[in-house]
Amino acid sequence: MRFAPLLATLALILMTALPVHAFETRARAAWVYDMTTETVLMSKEADLPYPPASMSKLMTLNMLFEALRDGRVTLDTQFRVSTKAKNMGGSTMFLNETDRPTVEELIKGIIVLSGNDACVVVAEGLAGTEEAFARMMNDRARALGMSNSTFANASGWPAPNQRMSMRDLGTLAARLISEFPEYYGYFGMTEFPFDGRAPQNRFNRNPLLALGIGADGLKTGHTEEAGYGLVGSAMQGNRRIVFVIAGLNTEDERAEESERIVNWAFRQFVHKTVVEEGKVLASAPVWLGNIDQVGLAVPQDVDLLIPALVQGNIEGEIRYRGPVQAPIEQGQELGELIISLPDMPETRVPLVADRTVERGGFMPRIRTAARILLTRFAGQAADLL
Repeated sequence: MRFAPLLATLALILMTALPVHAFETRARAAWVYDMTTETVLMSKEADLPYPPASMSKLMTLNMLFEALRDGRVTLDTQFRVSTKAKNMGGSTMFLNETDRPTVEELIKGIIVLSGNDACVVVAEGLAGTEEAFARMMNDRARALGMSNSTFANASGWPAPNQRMSMRDLGTLAARLISEFPEYYGYFGMTEFPFDGRAPQNRFNRNPLLALGIGADGLKTGHTEEAGYGLVGSAMQGNRRIVFVIAGLNTEDERAEESERIVNWAFRQFVHKTVVEEGKVLASAPVWLGNIDQVGLAVPQDVDLLIPALVQGNIEGEIRYRGPVQAPIEQGQELGELIISLPDMPETRVPLVADRTVERGGFMPRIRTAARILLTRFAGQAADLL
């Protein structure tokens, strides 16, 4: 027997969000993400494959962190420096062929000094050649769902096939934060005077680290083709945001835009629990059960980002297909709660049975069948009238 979906609308809390003031960024492409509530706050050309410059070094670091986690290397493992690595241009650690830098030194050199030579050393140390390492990066990107990323090298050196989208960069940043907390602290380092070789290049280029706004990573990038970009993250209270911007015209513009985004993301939204775990929001009729109704509850707290300016009610639509046939297990998913806020992505939350419902005996079945027949008969009578 097929039943039509039953719909209900329920006011959850005494607030209604006004439309959040949209952030107008000067970046050519951007993506802002609240990690705490898994909410995309802004998206501009976010899936466009874009020259990532040194921001793609995050993928090289991901590959190195995975090697550390798997035990293939340790922080004390030493890598040799090839002539190719020594001859890299742009930002470097000024490594030479007699050096044997440790993995930890290379991590710091990539993050703080943006060392192109360090990236080649890591690539050759893990894969033999940079070309083989780029193929590994491409395979790993596909496995991680980074569908708009391709790699030709480990450093972000300009190349036609060196492309990443803002969403992919942000997704990768969130992965580095959540999957490798033991190494994430390196991204907050402001200075690394490696062997005193490059005193003018010992400072981290991330303009947010010294501002006291909770910023603790991750990587800047700049080429003539890509403009100025930044993959950033900041934490205030229990909220963490990740953002990616690219295509700014100057270093100062990148710094100003990054600070504006962090302030907007934390000041325009409030993190609230709108429904508490286990709260029954509605009841669904039961077919052939030992009781006639079963409660529809949320299995965990429903946390949302609410625009800071609010009034009235936030409404949630409840959807389920009923009557629900017994037997029913407590915690069994029976429907969903759909919450829509202006200029925010739709939130869908499963609704589960608040109790176990056994299959009814003979008399409950007779009563249920009689009730359904009477309902249908009443509907047919109304049609005749």
